[in-house]
Amino acid sequence: MEHKDISEADPEVYKALKNEVERQESESLEMIASENFVPKQILQAQGSVLTNKYAEGLPGKRYYAGCEHHDKIENLARERACEIFNADHANVQPHSGSQANFAAYFSQLDAGDKILGPVLSHGGHLTHGHGVNFSGDLFDFETYGINQETERFEKEDVMKAAKEHNPDLIVCGYSAYPREIDFEMFREVADEVDALLMCDIAHISGLVAAGEHPSPFPECDIVTTTTHKSIRGARGGMILCKREYADEVDSAVFPYSQGGPLMHQIAGKAVCFKEAMKPEFKDYAAQIKKNTKALAEGLREKGLQMVSGGTDNHLVLVDLTDEETTGKEAEEALEEAGIVVNKNAVPYDPEPPMVTSGIRIGTPALTTRGMEEEELKEIGKMIGEVVKNPESEDIRSEVEDRVSELLAEFPLYEDSDVEF
Repeated sequence: MEHKDISEADPEVYKALKNEVERQESESLEMIASENFVPKQILQAQGSVLTNKYAEGLPGKRYYAGCEHHDKIENLARERACEIFNADHANVQPHSGSQANFAAYFSQLDAGDKILGPVLSHGGHLTHGHGVNFSGDLFDFETYGINQETERFEKEDVMKAAKEHNPDLIVCGYSAYPREIDFEMFREVADEVDALLMCDIAHISGLVAAGEHPSPFPECDIVTTTTHKSIRGARGGMILCKREYADEVDSAVFPYSQGGPLMHQIAGKAVCFKEAMKPEFKDYAAQIKKNTKALAEGLREKGLQMVSGGTDNHLVLVDLTDEETTGKEAEEALEEAGIVVNKNAVPYDPEPPMVTSGIRIGTPALTTRGMEEEELKEIGKMIGEVVKNPESEDIRSEVEDRVSELLAEFPLYEDSDVEF
C-alpha cells in the first residue's frame, strides 16, 4: 500500500479542503446556530487510525478481538459524559443526533406508539414527528405549540395537548427556541398522563455542560444530543439516561439500529468532553449567552423583532413577518454580505418552509473565534441594516468590508498548523 500526502494522492479533494479552510477562516461570519469550530486536538482524534477498526458491541463485550485501546477510549467518553451531565448512563455510539433519537424512541416504544412533540415550525426538529421523517412515519405523533401571546411553551398548553392525546412519551428540546426549557414543568405534565419524558438537548448541550442552562436530569428519563454544536466537539450523537433504561438504550443502538461504531468519532467525543470539563469552557459558555444578548440588543436597535422578544441561550429567532422581506431573501442578502445565517420558520408562520418568515442566528462559532459583546452588538446592527435594505449594494458592500476586518482581527486556525 502506497502512502502519500493527500495533496499528491488526490489533488481535487485537497483543493476543495483548502478552499473550505479559506471559507471558514476568512470569507464569512459563521452564525448558523447549530455550527461551531473544533480545536486541533479533536481534528487529530477524528483523523486517527481508530477508523481502521471494527468494534461492534460495547467495551468489554466486543464481537471482534483487538479492541483493548478502543475500550479505553469509549469508556473515557462514557464516564466523562456521565460526569458532565449528571447522568447514570451514556451511550456514545450514535452516528448522529437523528440516529440517537431513533434509538431512544425504540428503546422504550414500539412502532405505532403515541408521542407528543413540538410543532416543527415552533422550534422542533424533523425527528420530533415530521411526516417526511422516520419519526412521523413510524410513530403516532401529536403536537403541542408555542403560546401565541407569550411566544413561549406554557404549561397550560402542553398539559392540554397531553391530556387530549394521552401519549406514551413526551419530547421536549428544540432547534430554534430562544428561551430556557422548563424541565420541571414538562415533568409535571408527563406525570399527569403517565408518560416518559425525553429531551433533545442537541442545541444547548454545551450550555448544560457548563451550568449555563438547567440540567434535564433528574426530570427527564432519556436525553439525546449531538456532540458538535454548542459543546464544540466531534460530529455525532449520544444518548444519556437513567439507570433503569440503560440496557434498552444500548440494545436499541446496537444491534437494533447500528453496526460498528465510528471509533475515531468516539475518540473526538472523548476529547470534547474533557475540554468541556475545563474552567475555560465554562467561561466560553457564559460568553455565548452574553454575546447572544448583545446580538439581540443590536438587532433591536435596528428595529427587528425577535420571537419571545429576546433570548436566554445561544440563539435568536428574528421574526420578519412585518418586514418587506422573507427569511429566504434575508438569508441570501446576508450571505452576499459575508454573514451566514439560515432562514427559519417562526411560530404561526404564513410562509412555506422553503421561504419562511424568519432567520435563526447563533453565536457559538463567533464566540469560539474570541468575539465578545462589542463585536456581537455591532454585528446585530449590521444584520439589521442588510435585512432592512436587502437591495442596497452600498450597505452590502460596507458590511462586507467590516466583516473582512472582523475575520482578520479574530483568526480561527491561521496561527496553528491545522490544514483542514
